[in-house]
Amino acid sequence: MTNATASTNRPVLADRLVTSSRATDAALVLGGVAVVSVLAQVQVPLWPVPVTGQTLGVMLVGASLGARRGALSLLTYMLLGLAGLPIFAEFSGGPLSVLKPSFGFVIGFVFAAALIGWLSERDWDKRWLLSAAAFFAASLVPFVVGLPYLAVVLGQLGFANDPQSVLAAGLYPFIVGGVAKWLIAAAALPLAWRGLDRLGR
Repeated sequence: MTNATASTNRPVLADRLVTSSRATDAALVLGGVAVVSVLAQVQVPLWPVPVTGQTLGVMLVGASLGARRGALSLLTYMLLGLAGLPIFAEFSGGPLSVLKPSFGFVIGFVFAAALIGWLSERDWDKRWLLSAAAFFAASLVPFVVGLPYLAVVLGQLGFANDPQSVLAAGLYPFIVGGVAKWLIAAAALPLAWRGLDRLGR
């Protein structure tokens, strides 16, 4: 099965805008890296986990590119950051990033992009209610990975890592911003599809 056939079987937003090929898939993956890298710098500095725009980027990239390309984009983002490119929050990067309490969320981004991409391939991003459910589910995934990782690293650093302390450090500060990013993403994709339909794309 060719790349083009694989993409058009379950078309997502990117497939309506460009013809799938190895070159365009690579460009889309790198474009997704760029989007998340930029939004990582939109932040409210907090320790141990800063509030950033990354999650919004992750959800939009995953939904627009589909499960395979979306997950690959976030995996590439993670690997390039570990290789030393300053693309994580606060223009950080390098292999020691794995020792940061927040790195588990970066790992979770890969799975979040895969989930929202998989749901988008099944048209969950085209109607408001389904889109809201899909993006809500995807927005929870980074916490599923990030909170246990946070607990382990906090413990290694000698900080309290009981459930209440972990939730106070890695969940509660993100609720308001998370809801805003969820609603933005959930509304953006159906609107984008309607816009393309009106343009006859």
